[in-house]
Amino acid sequence: MPLESYDWIAKDQILSYEEIERLTRTFVDLGVRKLRITGGEPLLRKDLTRLIVMLAEIEGIEDICLTTNGFQLASMAELLKQAGLHRVTVSIDSLNPETFASMTQRAKLKPVLEGIIAAQEAGLTPIKLNSVIERGVNENEILDLAEFAREGNYDLRFIEFMDVGNVNQWTSSKLVPKSEILASVTSRYPVEPVTARRGSAPSEKYRYSDGKGILGVIASVSEPFCGACTRARLTADGRLVTCLFSTHGHDLKTLLRQGITSDELRDKITSVWHSRKDRYSEARLHSIESVEGYSPDTVKKIEMISLGG
Repeated sequence: MPLESYDWIAKDQILSYEEIERLTRTFVDLGVRKLRITGGEPLLRKDLTRLIVMLAEIEGIEDICLTTNGFQLASMAELLKQAGLHRVTVSIDSLNPETFASMTQRAKLKPVLEGIIAAQEAGLTPIKLNSVIERGVNENEILDLAEFAREGNYDLRFIEFMDVGNVNQWTSSKLVPKSEILASVTSRYPVEPVTARRGSAPSEKYRYSDGKGILGVIASVSEPFCGACTRARLTADGRLVTCLFSTHGHDLKTLLRQGITSDELRDKITSVWHSRKDRYSEARLHSIESVEGYSPDTVKKIEMISLGG
């Protein structure tokens, strides 16, 4: 997180928990059944458990997950479970303390490992681990990460290095594609597809042939799935974003604070959703394969810290 690359949001410009609850109820009315609390880092938000209690009381919600860097998870896992959180996803790109520190702006690995254990003991399961693989950085740890997940009974998802935002210095040369990731894993542990079709889920799931766990790969770069995506994102300052690679969001916070009715709010969200034409990953793959090549700097996108995963 290069601090100089982000615009910080004043406290009065972020959604209150009551505003988040109202928007969530509207989304549930429109068919949403799964919630993911993400970031940035959601565990930095004061009294987060109060929000989880509020969301857990909304009828119709089937699953509430939280994605975290895990640094504060050990001390909060039990409280999160008691508040109504179902499970957690933890980002962990390396098991080597030096590599981990390099990839996370000098953070320590130990608190994250302790947080994963605490979450498991609290019953925030199944625990998912997200590992972004970047060539020249951590592709030599693919098997180590797979073994760690197998031994701990965690669901591991490898993620192709993507050009989310504009500050992560993405180039196609840093991409380790899904085919190479799977080749590394299957060199020791054979896998088989869980289902014939991925559906709307972002990851392609595989089952270890020896029955010891589930492995997923999110291949947004090499195998785009824009047409099947059903995820809507709500930023901390109240923008509805329809794609991880969006250049802008649709301001719902101002409408809330201007007194929009519930019917008008539903109509606004429905209009945005029905008019979306997101196909960034498909266009990117076409550009990568073209003679001209692809440059992520040609599109100014919303930064990852504002969108979560």
